[in-house]
Amino acid sequence: MKGYMGKILFVNLTSGQIEERIIPDRVYEMLLSGVGLGAYVLYNEIPAGTDPLGPENVLGFTSGLLTGTGSLMTGRWMVVCKSPLTGGWGDANCGGTLAPAIKQCGYDGIFFSGIAEKPVYLLINNKGPQLKDASHVWGKDATESEEILRAENTVKKKPAVAVIGTAGEKVSLIAGVCHDGGRIAARSGGGAVMGSKRLKAIVLVGSKPIKCHDPQEVKKISQAYADKIRKQNLPGIVKGSLLPLMGKAMTSIKRVAPLDGMMFALMMRKWGTPMSNGMAVTNGDTPIKNWAGSVKDYNRSYYSKINADYVIKREYRKYHCYSCVVGCGGVCDISDIGQGRFTHTHKPEYETCSVFGGLLMNRDLDSIFYINELLNRAGMDSISAGHAVAFAMECYEKGLLTPEDTGGLKLTWGNAQAVVKLIEMMIAREGLGDILADGVKIAAGKIGSGAEEYAIHAGGQEPGMHDSRFDPQMGVHYSTDPTPGRHTIGAAQYYNMTRLWEKVSWAPAVKIYPKDEEYIATDREALKTVAGACYKQIVDGIGGCLFAQIMGVQHWQAFEWLNAATGWGKTPDEYMLIGKRMQTLRQLFNVKHGIEPKSFKIHPRMAGDPPLKEGPNKGRTVPIDDMMRLHWKHFGWDENTGIPLPETIQHLELDQLVQEVR
Repeated sequence: MKGYMGKILFVNLTSGQIEERIIPDRVYEMLLSGVGLGAYVLYNEIPAGTDPLGPENVLGFTSGLLTGTGSLMTGRWMVVCKSPLTGGWGDANCGGTLAPAIKQCGYDGIFFSGIAEKPVYLLINNKGPQLKDASHVWGKDATESEEILRAENTVKKKPAVAVIGTAGEKVSLIAGVCHDGGRIAARSGGGAVMGSKRLKAIVLVGSKPIKCHDPQEVKKISQAYADKIRKQNLPGIVKGSLLPLMGKAMTSIKRVAPLDGMMFALMMRKWGTPMSNGMAVTNGDTPIKNWAGSVKDYNRSYYSKINADYVIKREYRKYHCYSCVVGCGGVCDISDIGQGRFTHTHKPEYETCSVFGGLLMNRDLDSIFYINELLNRAGMDSISAGHAVAFAMECYEKGLLTPEDTGGLKLTWGNAQAVVKLIEMMIAREGLGDILADGVKIAAGKIGSGAEEYAIHAGGQEPGMHDSRFDPQMGVHYSTDPTPGRHTIGAAQYYNMTRLWEKVSWAPAVKIYPKDEEYIATDREALKTVAGACYKQIVDGIGGCLFAQIMGVQHWQAFEWLNAATGWGKTPDEYMLIGKRMQTLRQLFNVKHGIEPKSFKIHPRMAGDPPLKEGPNKGRTVPIDDMMRLHWKHFGWDENTGIPLPETIQHLELDQLVQEVR
């Protein structure tokens, strides 16, 4: 009765063998569940040098330790594997309803090894787990496949389904895993691993109870949090057209102060992540024109066309993930777009709007809605796909790609029709699309002639749509996280809203400081990035939501929920040690598989080398090498190599948890 189920399911797709494995309580107390449980299993199960697309790779679906306990904003699930995109640790995060379904089947995680002889899916219901033929849905898109599998397996309860689309089947290295008609665990190439195993889906219809130590205390904390969210709303006069003005005003502020994340929550309730569509352009957070431009290029005549109000104008119902009281998602009517091919789509997130907006100099919002649905159904990561298109556009501009190479497409900046066609080619793996479907690093190697200069990535993975020249801490996390290029790990903006220093003794307190301090490699800034990374591991271990995290520890009380659910009685400092252990184990996975941590450093353009000549980030450079060294140092890793030190491994007791770490 401690929040977790205490066991996992392990499926060998080659032999068809299915077995339950008991996980000791000590593992949960040292690594939580979610990404921590995934790291524990994968480190021990995957041999060094394993081909990410081979039978020895292990693909896992894990739920969070707090999922289903009555806590709020803790309904996210993880896909974990050895990433075919980076060659190291891979994980992706998704909301929806799958996380509690994993635990209702009696497990904290479901893991797969081997390769099936023909397409299969795993069904778990009250009769137990069984592999079933998936030939009838192989070749169908993710949404259609999900609808078919759900209809076939619905008796009294609607199943939760995680499924790959055609991008995963075709083993595109930027493919993800889809759920609930358009949610997607998009990053790290997990969909490619699933496709390589000929595993089309998992279908979960369990009904086992999820228990916790003190449900009344969990309920009390949850009620207080829900009351805060529900009692506040933005005034009706606050329009989307004001957001770019707010962003522009931010550029004149030379000093930074801690923020109350509740205002963020209110904006998320109204617009969802598209609230940043214009604001992040004008303040310098949105990368423009393949990271080489600025708001001077993507000016008001462009960004006004992707106004957040225009996005939600198509929204006809809100979408809430499991245990969410904010509801930042939405379902949008697109029946008048693309000759009526699709009737609706999940509201495109900020990342999708900006990667297919400013990064490509595209102002056609209808094209973004259409591309969003194409990618959701194919199961392809929009961040990586958009970067691949931007890379191709710059190569076309520089003469490295010709109309003959593009199949006659004019890949000029802002050409929305060409973008749509190229995305369709990537999904189908046709022509140039076949080259781009594995991400920019591999594409640059195939194109050659210096194309690497225009391939924006960190360690093989395309970065999130948040500019490290605007927030250098974001650049540190892009470069040092074991899954590089991720915008969801940490940033100065996140840190200032999360307010960890109010509960964690060693987290640097923030009062008011000059913005310029963020561009200097100091021990203080490094400790912020370490604290942010440790806390994010906790969030990913409990099934927590990033957006809840940055509302602040004074509102979303993860530490208190953990104690109520488990009875462990740990302090925030002790939980942060767990977060450090989780992050270090993910780093050790990379070391085991031959990854040099310094190879994950961001592309020079992302660090302001050379600096931009216009816009809010004009003249800014990030001392990324020094910042990476200090981050590693304060994690207890070798500051020159990023490899965890023996004394750190011993202090974190990782030598007692995993094999071959001594």
